[in-house]
Amino acid sequence: MPSRDTPPFRADHVGSLLRPPELARARADFKAGRTDAESLRATEDEAIRDVMELQREAGLQTVTDGEFRRTSWHMDYIYSLGGIEQVEGERIHVQFRSADGEYDYAPPAMRVSSKVTLPRTIFADAFSFVRENASPGQTPKLTIPSPSMVHYRGGSSSIDESVYPEIGAFWADLEDAYAEQMRGVYELGCRYLQLDDTSLAYINDPAQRTHIEQIGGDPDHLHEQYIASINKVLEGKPDDLVITTHLCRGNNQSMWAAEGGYDFVAEALFGDLNVNGYFLEFDDERSGTFEPLRFVPDGKLVVLGLVTTKRPGLEDKDLLKRRIEEASQYVDLNRLCLSPQCGFSSTEEGNKLTIDDQRAKLALIVEVADEIWGG
Repeated sequence: MPSRDTPPFRADHVGSLLRPPELARARADFKAGRTDAESLRATEDEAIRDVMELQREAGLQTVTDGEFRRTSWHMDYIYSLGGIEQVEGERIHVQFRSADGEYDYAPPAMRVSSKVTLPRTIFADAFSFVRENASPGQTPKLTIPSPSMVHYRGGSSSIDESVYPEIGAFWADLEDAYAEQMRGVYELGCRYLQLDDTSLAYINDPAQRTHIEQIGGDPDHLHEQYIASINKVLEGKPDDLVITTHLCRGNNQSMWAAEGGYDFVAEALFGDLNVNGYFLEFDDERSGTFEPLRFVPDGKLVVLGLVTTKRPGLEDKDLLKRRIEEASQYVDLNRLCLSPQCGFSSTEEGNKLTIDDQRAKLALIVEVADEIWGG
């Protein structure tokens, strides 16, 4: 069974990584006005070089900056789009859960207050730094939230009707902005772009479909709108740009927000979405069975997120191999890869495990992939 020299790789990872203590301190000092942007940038640069080396030492071909320059995996990007602003005094409430109880995550609310545009390529400097510092054999990956997340965070009620009396115009402008972003990062040398999308996993949860109704959406067909919008963005995709999407059910300080298998969205998600591969959460029973993978057509890859980033315990290697064998009943083994189920630090606080735990999990993924598919 051959290894892969193009992404997604047999052993891969989602993108975000745990922030080291010195970076957390530097960001806190900057927010409190105790240090300046230049000093913060120097600390970020050093931490990113170190985490790029961690990925190389683990044996990964993918390399990211760990999203070290962000507060969260998606909102830094969304607020960088033209026409979108934070709403002072209002919050978005997302209920996260863990074995220890529930947590009300309440980031600032957002509003589409003018035409959606792309003033400049988002994360351009961040990606360029990774590209310039990558070692031979490392393929830089940029992760950004999918267009769906711009809508799902606030729903149609967050869009100013005086700006967009017709919702179709909003989608057209958002798609144009994303297509421009794709062209911009491609010109910077990006050949591996990931669209992170929790919405397409959340929609499988009946409680989330109730939420969709509450924010003015159609819970039966919203995923089809999201898929059509992403496909519109990808119409101009260069042939040598690999696009993947990552789905999970929430990942905040080792907590989750939704439950349920991929059954509700599977046929449209796998059959219609024009991406090269899917990073899918499968680390516990919340994710359902592998059966929805029967809708994955030939030519698309599935990266099985079997290693959890929520807990420090290291997975059993033989169990991982058995689960990959089980998934191969629905998708040919040659089109499967292995990764963690999500990032290790979707928000800057990070999940409840150590950097050494993270290192061990990444090394385990590489080891299992080498034994299954060859080094």
